[in-house]
Amino acid sequence: MADASSSKDNGQLSNLPQLHRFVTGHNSDGKAIVHSHNDFEWKPYDNNNLAFSVAYTTSEFPPNLNSDADVKAHAAVMEGGQLGLVNPRGTVLRCVDFAPGYACGMHRTQSLDYGIVLEGEVDMVLDSGEVHTMKRGDVAVQRATQHQWVNKSKTDWCRMIFVLQDCKPLEVAGQAMGEDLGSNSGLPPSGN
Repeated sequence: MADASSSKDNGQLSNLPQLHRFVTGHNSDGKAIVHSHNDFEWKPYDNNNLAFSVAYTTSEFPPNLNSDADVKAHAAVMEGGQLGLVNPRGTVLRCVDFAPGYACGMHRTQSLDYGIVLEGEVDMVLDSGEVHTMKRGDVAVQRATQHQWVNKSKTDWCRMIFVLQDCKPLEVAGQAMGEDLGSNSGLPPSGN
């Protein structure tokens, strides 16, 4: 369990373990080093029922690692304060904690997402009415579909980690399937 005092300092709401980010790089001899190391910083949403932590972003594909260009681009994205769910032309590595009994709003990102359950269980609900329970280690490959996440546990937080990758605009049966943030995201539009 996370130490309550450190959780308050970094915005973490859940009682799940604090996560740490290690960004690697190279020293002047070309040997691998840890460029930076820090605790995840959390931002609460939806009346403290949901918390996001963005571990890393890229802003182009393929990313440019020369002269720490990707590190500088990530810092600029985070300092800009306008990151939506998706980073246009790039990727977002985001961890999400869902409170017991919480259901996020139905939403769609214009992206290809890998969602991995780290702790607890969560229902993936699709707008077709399909419901699939996902457990620790299960992976959802979200392909710009309308979906929501429901933590049915009355007592336990659920944690997922997502890699969101911008994608080309999607059309299905002649209909554009753009971003739909739903009613309770609290995030700005992604702009992709």
